[in-house]
Amino acid sequence: MKYITLLGATGSIGLQTLDVIGQHPEEFRLFAIAFGRNIEAGLDIIHKHEPEMVVVENEKIKQDLSIKLANQSIDILVGKNGMEEVSRHPKVDIVVNAVMGSIGLKATLTAIENQKKVAIANKETLVTAGHLVMEKVKQYNVSLLPVDSEHSAIFQSLNGESVNSIKKIILTASGGSFRDKTREQLEHVTIRDALNHPNWSMGAKITIDSATMMNKGLEVIEAHWLFNMPYDQIDVIQHKESIIHSMVEFEDRSVIAQLGTPDMRVPIQYALTYPSRFPLQQTRSLNLLEIGALHFTEMDKIRFPCLQFAYNAGKIGGTMPTVLNAANEAAVDLFLHEKIRFLDIEKVIEQALERHDTVNNPDLNTIETIDQQTRESIYRSYHY
Repeated sequence: MKYITLLGATGSIGLQTLDVIGQHPEEFRLFAIAFGRNIEAGLDIIHKHEPEMVVVENEKIKQDLSIKLANQSIDILVGKNGMEEVSRHPKVDIVVNAVMGSIGLKATLTAIENQKKVAIANKETLVTAGHLVMEKVKQYNVSLLPVDSEHSAIFQSLNGESVNSIKKIILTASGGSFRDKTREQLEHVTIRDALNHPNWSMGAKITIDSATMMNKGLEVIEAHWLFNMPYDQIDVIQHKESIIHSMVEFEDRSVIAQLGTPDMRVPIQYALTYPSRFPLQQTRSLNLLEIGALHFTEMDKIRFPCLQFAYNAGKIGGTMPTVLNAANEAAVDLFLHEKIRFLDIEKVIEQALERHDTVNNPDLNTIETIDQQTRESIYRSYHY
């Protein structure tokens, strides 16, 4: 029996992780969850899975939840400190980091330092502080397994292969909600338009990132750290069907790809069960005869400037990816609260990057300080 701490339990990845756990009660037990403000969804998880510990966003939510759980014996913790505590608990075997944003960084580092297996769906952690995370992974000899479908595909394609024989990594991108729209057509798109992803069911923030292509940019930086790959050897191509989740080309020109229906439960379960593969009953088999054809087009970095921002920030390194991520999170938040238009997201990010003087090899305190300063500066600019 493996005991799991799930950070971000009420989000899209969190709920699908719970589905996987529920399909294998003989293998997994939910020890702790962390969620933000969605008390009703949190209560549903608590009643169904009976975790021993729960982390919520603040003291007010803790008080409200305590009243609803008055007759149950359960520890309720708060905030980042709470997430760190449930990530280091001696009873825990696996920490699934499915929170959205850089808030998941310290909990990830804590889990690694306490030699927990980490299944990471929180790409912002590696974008913001990839050098620190990978140093800890090496120091404590911990498994850091990707949950993103693209990085899981690369990880699976590399099984049994020598990293030294890689020619390049090829990330595939669906193109997001607006893949068929011109720049002119994007001038007046709505939040509802942006959240209508053609292939995947995801949370609001990651769906907007998919529409701007920042999500793919963050994945480029994540792939750089996970697979120790130079940016010049990481390509992105558009693949509308989301059937090939990513590929690896080797020096002999062989290409190995991982294919499957668009279902996040597949990479989630693989991260939990690796190196084994378990049945996944509710996931459809891939039927290539039914699909008939797969399509690929070159990724246009002028059409999607956020992707180019990510490549530039990653190559500069230091604190530049921290600014990239913080500015993006703030800009998406402004868009979702109707403070800016869709195309303003990339303008906010570009301006933040242009203003920043890079600090090389930053420590955790420097990263957290710059992250906070970047957000505050953007919010002040829009009186938010």
